[in-house]
Amino acid sequence: MELNDFVSQNEPDETGERFELENSKLLDIDVDGTVIAKVGSMIAYDGDLSFTGKSSAEGGIAGMIKSKVTSEGTPVMEIDGRGHVYLADQEKKIQILELGAGESISVNGNDVLAFEDRVDYEIGTIGSLGGASAAGLLNVFLSGPGTVAITTHGDPLVLSPPVRTDPDATVAWSGNLSPSLKSDRSLKDSIGQSSGETYQMSFDGSEGFVVVQPFEERTPQA
Repeated sequence: MELNDFVSQNEPDETGERFELENSKLLDIDVDGTVIAKVGSMIAYDGDLSFTGKSSAEGGIAGMIKSKVTSEGTPVMEIDGRGHVYLADQEKKIQILELGAGESISVNGNDVLAFEDRVDYEIGTIGSLGGASAAGLLNVFLSGPGTVAITTHGDPLVLSPPVRTDPDATVAWSGNLSPSLKSDRSLKDSIGQSSGETYQMSFDGSEGFVVVQPFEERTPQA
C-alpha cells in the first residue's frame, strides 16, 4: 500500500455525529462541553480538552471509585472543552446506544466506555454470594435521553427473559429488569464449586432484554 493511501484510508472520518465509530473498536467523540469516559480509554485527542479524574466514593458516578483504583471499581473521568477525543478499551467492540426520554439500561461497570453528561446515572450493586467471582456486582444504571457507548468482547447476543446468564459474560440489561444472583446446585455437583458457572444472574419476567458476550470477563466487585 502506498503511504498516501494508508494515511487517507485510516484518517478520521468526520460525519458530524457527536459519538462516531472510526472502526468497531475505536470511538471518536466530538466534545463540546462535557462527556464522561472510562479512565485509561483515551488513546489520542485534539483541541482544547481537560481531563478530570473522579476520586470521591460518595454518590453519583463517583460512587464507582474506591479508595484504591483497582478491580474494586471502574475509575472514570470528565472530559471538558472543545475538540475530539479517541477512546478504546482493550480491543473490545464498541456499541453506541441512543437512549430516548424514559429509556434506561443497566450496564456492568467494566463495560461502560462513555456517555453524555445529560444522561442520568446511578451506581448500584447486585446481591452477594460468598466466594463467587460475581459477589457484589457493580453496575451503572443509565437513563435517557442521551448517547451511551458500551463495550463487548466480540459480537453481543441479546436475549429475552426469563433467562439465566453467567455474570462474567453479562454486559447489560434493560432498565425494567432486576436480576438476582443464584447458585445452581446441579452445576456445582457436576463441574465443581470453583467454577464461576455455578453462579448465575437470574432475569425473570416476560419483557425487556439481556446482553451477553462470547467471553467471560472478570467483573468489578463492590
